[in-house]
Amino acid sequence: MTPDAHAHTHDAVVLAGGGARRLGGTDKPSLTVGARTLLDRVLSACDGASTTVVVGPRRPTHRPVAWVREDPPGGGPLAALDAGLRGGVNAEAVLVLSADLPFLRPETVRTLLAAVPAEAQPADGDAVEGALVNDGRDQPLLAAYRTESLRRELALLRTEYGSLTGLPLRLLLPELRLRRIDIAAGRRAATSDALDCDTWEDVAAARARIREQDTVLDEWTAAVKAELGIELDVDTATLLDVARDAAHGVARPAAPLTTFLVGYAAAQRGGSAEDVAEAADKAARLAARWAAESEEREGEQGDGR
Repeated sequence: MTPDAHAHTHDAVVLAGGGARRLGGTDKPSLTVGARTLLDRVLSACDGASTTVVVGPRRPTHRPVAWVREDPPGGGPLAALDAGLRGGVNAEAVLVLSADLPFLRPETVRTLLAAVPAEAQPADGDAVEGALVNDGRDQPLLAAYRTESLRRELALLRTEYGSLTGLPLRLLLPELRLRRIDIAAGRRAATSDALDCDTWEDVAAARARIREQDTVLDEWTAAVKAELGIELDVDTATLLDVARDAAHGVARPAAPLTTFLVGYAAAQRGGSAEDVAEAADKAARLAARWAAESEEREGEQGDGR
């Protein structure tokens, strides 16, 4: 996918209510996985939205959002979605997400948005009105829609049933022309974007998964970036190489000090990925010179000079 394939303006609605009965009434969006709340993990994945509306009780979040509640509270997903659309959504495309998706990736968000036309299409019966993830079943709360189409379907359902309160989410889909996206190819089932946390077993499994060897550094980096408000793409491999060179060529404690100084130098120069790469390269070459000098000195001592 090209970098600007998802560039059209969009908003996001995140549903963060619900009773979490299988979690004993615990406030599910506030549960943490990888030291970040489930809600914040979802908000990080959709941070390209012009406006993000969260439907549910107010909670601390790492970035600004608009808050709304369905009326009455606990009125179900369609009532919550309707409240979210009325809460400040103006873009022609809108992401609709559940707040309990610990493995949702920005790449999946971009894929969904790229599948939805940026502008209104002719009403010829074939125009795509949305895209949703299908991991064996449709995921309407892991989707992007044409905002106008979503408003239309909600209005028709309200007219047909008299109210949206208590209506099941599945009623939303039949009349929408949707693309179904399979995002599981090449990924482990345990890390599907569509995996949610409905039970304590789900929460425990998610917490264990992110601490596994192949994911822990990326997860930790994402957590630190969110905590510090850093948006820079971090080249983990480059920084680890610098740390290794400093540890081997200078001394083990030099590794964290060097990576800190690389980051500080890059920030002073503007903080771009290129600035980080340049500072890391300078530090790596310095460590190499330091190591070469030490080896030369040891050689001189061995010769008795």
